[in-house]
Amino acid sequence: MNDMSSCCDKNSDKEDVSRNDVQSFYSKAAVTAQESLCCPTQYDSSELSHIPKEVLEISYGCGSPVGKAVLQEGQTVLDLGSGGGIDCFIAAKYVGRTGHVYGIDMTDEMLNVARQNADQVVKNLGYNNIEFKQGFLENIPIEDMSVDLVTSNCVINLSTKKGDVFKEIHRILKNEGRFLIADIISEVEVPEEMRNNKELWGECISGALTLQEFLNYARDNQFNGLHIQKDYLWKEVAGIKFYSYTIEGSKFSSRENPCDSNSVFATYAGPFDTVIFQGTKFQLGVTVEIDRSTATIMSSHSYSGQFIITDPKIEKPTESNSETSCCS
Repeated sequence: MNDMSSCCDKNSDKEDVSRNDVQSFYSKAAVTAQESLCCPTQYDSSELSHIPKEVLEISYGCGSPVGKAVLQEGQTVLDLGSGGGIDCFIAAKYVGRTGHVYGIDMTDEMLNVARQNADQVVKNLGYNNIEFKQGFLENIPIEDMSVDLVTSNCVINLSTKKGDVFKEIHRILKNEGRFLIADIISEVEVPEEMRNNKELWGECISGALTLQEFLNYARDNQFNGLHIQKDYLWKEVAGIKFYSYTIEGSKFSSRENPCDSNSVFATYAGPFDTVIFQGTKFQLGVTVEIDRSTATIMSSHSYSGQFIITDPKIEKPTESNSETSCCS
């Protein structure tokens, strides 16, 4: 789809895009469905059975991050730019009655829709673990280190201060917490004249980052274990291709005890012959001594299955007994 709309017209608004412009754009979208915002996002039908139809009609995301998150019961999830609430309602089912889900949005209209439909979702689930709050991506109204997973669905690109957004995500995540973000990624840097187009900014075009820009924001804010997934080509505007990506990153804070001098070892499990991890070379099948902070990171969700961690302090032979012994 090659959309040559008005991104480069001489009559395009030359003023910088502001938060108020985005807020006004999505306030209208909460009342009347906007076809220009609709991406070909496919949710699993099993995730939607407890959600009112009205929510689906104003869901403007470009992916389905919650369905990919492998959430566990009891976890705390926060969705940035929660809109009508669809991703919050899906997460609420996964984390169960012992978990909690926050939805953050800046528009009164979207929050009203989400809160109204939350009543029916709570009734369908049989428990209430959902809370919607008004706030901004750059100033999230949640306590430090209180969230297991931060999601957003085609929202980061709407911010004009993306570095502040990643800083806030890092602040609210628990140690070993992570973000899982679906967003629009541009194949090249978006030109200045397109960035000043308020309508295209609202449509998740003008504010899109390149993949490297997105990853650099994450790295600059101390996120590790970055994973990327290219989902589909969404639009081509003025000869520039815009793709939907899902990107994941994790927060790790050093908790190494300087008094603990016991050695821990890591063995790279493949599939490559050699990898570099935090400046250290790991060859397939070769055991390397590491510190406990590194062992914690390697054992996390982000690096699952890539390293075998051996801790001699806790490693013990498997005791044989009459029921399990190979010689019984």
